[in-house]
Amino acid sequence: MRQPIESDLLRTFLVVVETSNFSAAAQAIGRTQSAVSAQIKKLEETIGETLFERGARGVIPTRLGLQLLPYARRVIDLLDEAAATIRTKPLDGPVRIGIPEEYSQTVLPAALAAFAVRHPAVEVTVSCDYTARNLAALERDELDLAVVFDWSNQAAGEILCIDPTVWVTSQVHRLHDLEPLPIAVYRNSTWARDFAFRSLELQGRKYRVAFVADTSSGLKNAASAGLAVTTLSRSNIPSGCRELTAEEGFPPVDASRVVLRRNPYHSSEAVRELADMVRDAFQPMAVPPML
Repeated sequence: MRQPIESDLLRTFLVVVETSNFSAAAQAIGRTQSAVSAQIKKLEETIGETLFERGARGVIPTRLGLQLLPYARRVIDLLDEAAATIRTKPLDGPVRIGIPEEYSQTVLPAALAAFAVRHPAVEVTVSCDYTARNLAALERDELDLAVVFDWSNQAAGEILCIDPTVWVTSQVHRLHDLEPLPIAVYRNSTWARDFAFRSLELQGRKYRVAFVADTSSGLKNAASAGLAVTTLSRSNIPSGCRELTAEEGFPPVDASRVVLRRNPYHSSEAVRELADMVRDAFQPMAVPPML
């Protein structure tokens, strides 16, 4: 019966992989080179296989070493996550956050799930609404945090990502070839007037409003069903739809920044912690896409 693998041995193994050198690994973890060599030898004895071989520039993992690598990372990440959760001081109290509906089923669940695990006693209230309404609620001290779209580089706050608005159509319909072009827009939207309509007018396209909705879900349904083409954030294009390209006569409508705004009158440790987790949840989108 094989002995269980000690986590300290896996940590040393990962450092040796990253540095490709026993001496550099020893310096990184504050131990002697002989101690690092002894730990790797013990790990190899536990597994029953050689994990490193010497190369021209140091040591490199063997085939078995490479096979162990992803498992070692998963184990250490889980241990670090568990330690951070246990050591984190429990927080309580309410946190109020506003976020566009576009991210209510993607970014928001990831942030809230991580937050709830660490701070189950905190009461989080979410407002999925338009940018203008969430900004107004923030000013009225009805929200602690607000994730908003900024189309004109005017909203102060922390930029989370760039998520341009693009024209979207069904993959199985060719509504974009019709004239006038049937479009779906938000009801009573100044943004539609200033950006969506203007982008079509600049391309010399005739259009008609064929579908009006109050939410992005309504716009997505219109596009998916082949009722109209519409404008959506690039990250929010639904299955069965695609982005219309500049080559087809539909350049991006805007280059909107997604900005995190904070309540200037009210904050707490719970608010700051949720803000950090919202930022982490947006991280995969943080590199601006090519427009």
